[in-house]
Amino acid sequence: MEEEEAREQKKIARKKVAVLPWMRSLVDVGSLNKCPLTHLPFLHPRLEAALCSSGIDSLFPVQVAVWQETIGPASFARDICVNSPTGSWKTLAYALPIVQILSTRAVKCLQALVVLPTRDLALQVRDVFATIAPAVGLSVGLAVGQSSIADEISMLIGRPKPEADICYDPAEHHSTELQSAVDILVATPRRLMDHINNTKGFTLEHLRFLVVDETDRLLKEAYQSWLPTVLQCTSSSIEGPFAYANNPIPSTFGSLKAIRRIGVERGFKSKPYPRLVKMVLSATLTQDPSKLAQLDLHHPLFLTTGQIRYQLPEHLESFKLICEPKMKPLYLVALLQSLQGEKCIVFTSSVESTHRLCTLLKFFGDLGIKIKEYSGHQHQTVRSKTLRAFREGGIQVVVSSDAMTRGMDVEGVRNVINYDKPPYIKTYIHRVGRTARAGNSGRCFTLLHEDEVKGFKKLLKKADIDSCPAHIVPSDSIESFRSIYASALEKLKESVEMEAFKKRKIGFKSKR
Repeated sequence: MEEEEAREQKKIARKKVAVLPWMRSLVDVGSLNKCPLTHLPFLHPRLEAALCSSGIDSLFPVQVAVWQETIGPASFARDICVNSPTGSWKTLAYALPIVQILSTRAVKCLQALVVLPTRDLALQVRDVFATIAPAVGLSVGLAVGQSSIADEISMLIGRPKPEADICYDPAEHHSTELQSAVDILVATPRRLMDHINNTKGFTLEHLRFLVVDETDRLLKEAYQSWLPTVLQCTSSSIEGPFAYANNPIPSTFGSLKAIRRIGVERGFKSKPYPRLVKMVLSATLTQDPSKLAQLDLHHPLFLTTGQIRYQLPEHLESFKLICEPKMKPLYLVALLQSLQGEKCIVFTSSVESTHRLCTLLKFFGDLGIKIKEYSGHQHQTVRSKTLRAFREGGIQVVVSSDAMTRGMDVEGVRNVINYDKPPYIKTYIHRVGRTARAGNSGRCFTLLHEDEVKGFKKLLKKADIDSCPAHIVPSDSIESFRSIYASALEKLKESVEMEAFKKRKIGFKSKR
């Protein structure tokens, strides 16, 4: 027994990675209080009005902390890293200071880039920017592949309009000049790379801010080497005073990339100036030095809410339901019936499981609950329609794969149900983060069979959760659905066979 424990300790030791010094010197924002907008220093009056019209009259602690480090005397002296629980409104934490700083811009060009791992999350972040940016005359663009590449180009790139007060350098003027039509771009990595490589007039040379949201996921996947490409496009290493991309844009105030290169040549401690400011955010920010090194952070400041790495929403209640695997659908239906009238998200382990479970639930007949499926294999328009209906209350239950775990904000989600046990603590953190958001209360129910209880307990320990009480579903509630369950399983089997037949038929036709 002692030998087994020793081997286990050695495995844990091998997995441990040395934490970077700046991550040890963290700033705990948990002690801060909410701040009314009227007390927020330097806030533009138009931005205050835009926020108030959206129902926001104060900022949460993480938003206050980021504001203090980016506006005023600090003014982005350091790159910002935020590790904060889901639902703490990290999006507005970076959107507000960026819009505030860019509100004084003289010429329209792409100065802020926000990169996110999924379309749905990018759409949500774009909407946050769109709430405040127009108030100070800024334009927000979206590049996620939702529309055709031609439509995106027409939205992102335009021809310049001569301005009376600006002198154009004849050497830089071309009859076919193009310029950015947006000040802020929200993008997914693949679509961003499409524009960098192929869109004439698209350039990152004037970029001042780079935001990497859901950092751990974006660093985990290569996405066509988007990060090294972006850093190279904004660096000072390319020759020439004004080195442009595929097609030049009118440089009314000079390329920041060129200015950075000149700054290095003039001896600013071998550092480009003005530098590209970076903000990285996640509820589960990686501590792996090799991954963080990819970001090339400048004297980073680590903002977090407490000393615990994996943090849950403050007002979350967690419960477990123990049952036999074959009884899980019955327990789920009984649980949903008891939660009727409350918004719920049911998470499964895969796209296939999501589809099968949602289909099975519909075969239970009239449960009095509107249920829809949400997964990464669905078309974007279908997912957007489902989310809209869920937000508006037309749907009470969404059965989802982990496509919905990252950052998706749906107001009023009271319950999260883990139909399949999350494999990692990060997965659990992001799933439960769909409820108990922005200071509201919420509950999480995890369905387990006896063999999974021990592993689930170990998983929760990583987030310093010592107890997860059992939730008892009345046996009469389960028995009332038992007869329908057998019929529903038969219908599911027929449905799966029919879908498989249709797929084979389509595949046969495509080969002809």
